[in-house]
Amino acid sequence: METMFFFLLNLIFTIIICLPTIATSDDDHFLFTGFAGANITLDGVATITQEGLVDLTNAHERIVGHMFYPTPLHFRKYPNAAIESFSVCFAFGIHPNYRPSQGFAFFIAKSMNFSSAIDLQYFGIFNTRNQGNSSNHIFAIEIDTLLNSELRDIDANHIGIDINNVVSNQSHTAGYYDDNYGVFRPLNLTSGEAMFLWIDYNGESAQINVTISSLYVSKPQRPLISAIYNLSTVITEVAYLGFASGAGKDNTRHYILGWSFGMNRPAPTIDIRKLPKLPRVGPKPQSKVPVIVLPIATGIFVFVIGLTIFLLVQRNKKYAELHEDWETEFGPHRFSYKDLYCATESFKSKNLLGVGGFGRVYKGLLPTSKVEIAVKKVSHESKQGMQEFVAEVVSLGRLQHRNIVQLLGYCRRKGELFLVYEYMLNGSLDKYLHNQEEKPTLIWPQRFRIIRGIASGLLYLHEEWEKVVIHRDIKASNILLDNEMNARLGDFGLARLYDHGLDPQTTNVVGTIGYLAPELACTRKATPLSDVFSFGIFILEVVCGQRPIRKNAQEKQLMLVDWVLEHWHNSTITDTVDSTLHGDYDINEACLALKLGLLCSHPFMEARPTMRQVIQYLDGDAASPDITPTHMNFETLAMMQTEGFDPYIMSYPSSMTSHDTISNVSATGR
Repeated sequence: METMFFFLLNLIFTIIICLPTIATSDDDHFLFTGFAGANITLDGVATITQEGLVDLTNAHERIVGHMFYPTPLHFRKYPNAAIESFSVCFAFGIHPNYRPSQGFAFFIAKSMNFSSAIDLQYFGIFNTRNQGNSSNHIFAIEIDTLLNSELRDIDANHIGIDINNVVSNQSHTAGYYDDNYGVFRPLNLTSGEAMFLWIDYNGESAQINVTISSLYVSKPQRPLISAIYNLSTVITEVAYLGFASGAGKDNTRHYILGWSFGMNRPAPTIDIRKLPKLPRVGPKPQSKVPVIVLPIATGIFVFVIGLTIFLLVQRNKKYAELHEDWETEFGPHRFSYKDLYCATESFKSKNLLGVGGFGRVYKGLLPTSKVEIAVKKVSHESKQGMQEFVAEVVSLGRLQHRNIVQLLGYCRRKGELFLVYEYMLNGSLDKYLHNQEEKPTLIWPQRFRIIRGIASGLLYLHEEWEKVVIHRDIKASNILLDNEMNARLGDFGLARLYDHGLDPQTTNVVGTIGYLAPELACTRKATPLSDVFSFGIFILEVVCGQRPIRKNAQEKQLMLVDWVLEHWHNSTITDTVDSTLHGDYDINEACLALKLGLLCSHPFMEARPTMRQVIQYLDGDAASPDITPTHMNFETLAMMQTEGFDPYIMSYPSSMTSHDTISNVSATGR
């Protein structure tokens, strides 16, 4: 009898121990306070940590992650009836990183099949084809930490209601309204702190309320977002609940700590005492020895040692940086010099990726996040214009496009400026075109895809981003190739920004000889069409495998565009295609590319197409451009190609490398 008593007592104790993980689960409600051993379904890269957290993301791969409640729930009492009222509550935390990151979303969907979903801004729920389709039957709440102007995001720290679409019906900056004072208190979603989010839907009034607060603040009475939308047209009779994230590869982690749901009743309260703890952000706190217990003599000794160390550190200028008051607003985009110094192994020559007129580029690995980077080390002496320059660098860091190298941030020291970029595994394109380091020959499909990719990136810069961006140095050495040989436009050190609808300002002529538009010598105004000219020369370089300027047997300078145009006049334009292809190319695509190269590099800027027209030609959405003899005169082109730039052209050797860039970091050079 006594043995039976202790057995029952042990069984009761075991059940109590398990209660914090899964408190209740029923057809109309459930409650999770941690997920160790929980009955949930995971998909993609989502995992359960040892502490009982669900980690939706993987820091090294761009793969979506999903978490589902395994049993579908009935949201209607009978077919065609209105959706029942429901309430959701969950605790979450986001661990930040250096670079901007995508967020995650809670959703109610008709199935658990998201095989066609896309990562990044689509949260692993939607894709480019089903955007906005009513047949999706998806209701979602996005917790977004990246500003994407194409999706009409209000900022990089907001909550949004999504109905069958990643473009939010309604959104608001993250925060809550204080019950005591009624003031709005903002919350930083990427602070690394745990937070609560509630979703309440009233089936009778069709009202959706979304509320958020920090973990230790009671649910505010006033919701953050309140919208009227009849979800009976969205949620199916039987539907699944879950979370999704499509971030990855940026070292940001999205954690779910607890989750509860109620049908026709409030979501069960989540006891914060039973929730697992978020992983700590940053180093562990150092213990402090109480001063009051130390003898006076020991205190004096410690003071002397501390003073000595302080003086030694003051003498050590190894990691000294240059900080000015105006840089405060750019703090999140600034890297410490110590991190860059360690990442590049003190800028050793073995990590040198290349040398150009705008500085040296080193490969590095950030010591904490283990993110691979490329660091451009630039000399600068003049303070004039530096504030404007850094502001543009930070602004360019918000560019988000698959054919543009991500600019992560910067660092400054006395006489030195460091620009930090995303690292590209396969290096620059010119090494493949001109067989540097015995790189393999690029096949034709790769070349055509590179041309199409850079055209797409330039269209984004000229027309689709929040500002007009003029790159001003488009050339093969500034085109980088990722691990899948996709082209990325890099090196924005000479770029200029201005608002849509405004005229560009007069500036010094900068760029690389051979790629400079002839009108720059007169107008000194960089425009999208001057970028189009450089892009035209770039097309010819990719198709022909020749540099923009070279020497013939008589040591005379030859312009690539003149050579191609001469062959066009002689109806032998295909003879200009890179001979290393041995005739293995699509003749229609090659002719189209060569025509576009000539048209884009036309000496008269009014005759050049826009990048949107170039994309239409490349995609076959517009008829192939017609270049007639009256449209382009060979002698006129040859004259204007060199007009105003003769002294520069003659001063550089025929092996045009990246050091042939005219540039200046100061205001007078920008």
